[in-house]
Amino acid sequence: MPQYMLLLYDDPSSWQNISPEEMQKAIEKYTAWSKKPFTRGSQRLAEDPGRVIRMQGNQPRATDGPYSETKEVLGGYYVIEAANYDEAVKLSLDHPHLAYGGTIEVRQFFGM
Repeated sequence: MPQYMLLLYDDPSSWQNISPEEMQKAIEKYTAWSKKPFTRGSQRLAEDPGRVIRMQGNQPRATDGPYSETKEVLGGYYVIEAANYDEAVKLSLDHPHLAYGGTIEVRQFFGM
């Protein structure tokens, strides 16, 4: 069965005004979603912006980033199995990330 990556984006400042109790409830919802039978993996990413490697001339160069014009950052991911894109989207519609104002990008893994 094809696998899809759900890339979770949000504005990290939107979490700053959430009480510890609300944060605990959010964590519980995300954890519960990761235990659904079609979920194959998930991981929250560290809050640092990471590194980007690009060629500069003939040499690879690593810089801080990625930086973009948007306030949204990639905060984590899930890997799920679904028959096709439509099913992957349908399975993702109840993900708690959407309820907290986030965006989910659905991408299929390349299959040989």
